[in-house]
Amino acid sequence: MTPAILRYQAEKRYSTEERCDINELSNGGADPDLSIAQAIVAPGVTTAWHCVVDTLERYVLISGSGRVEVGELPPAEVGVGDVVIIPPGVPQRITNTGAGDLVFLAICTPRFAQRNHRDLSSAAPAADAADKSLD
Repeated sequence: MTPAILRYQAEKRYSTEERCDINELSNGGADPDLSIAQAIVAPGVTTAWHCVVDTLERYVLISGSGRVEVGELPPAEVGVGDVVIIPPGVPQRITNTGAGDLVFLAICTPRFAQRNHRDLSSAAPAADAADKSLD
């Protein structure tokens, strides 16, 4: 690996079927063992249930507030400065509970590969029913 400065490129932001926007800040040859993505969830939006196999993911909240659901943990309120650790293959989703965008960094090791992403939204009806009792 060689030293590098990766410049922020707002035009690289894209929307996902998961119901959030992503900007891949670092996911390539400059740092092959780790990826960093900026994730943006609009107010009132809950991302789709999903997991990332063979990849340890961490959310580092940088603005906004939300409710995160990870594996068997009870739903938890999260805010600026909080870190959520998500082991490989563990179901996850996050809800923006604030008035503005919820923005966090998704830091993955090894680096994120789309082939490792699994959409679990159709496999979690019991969890969705349990959510109704939280509202």
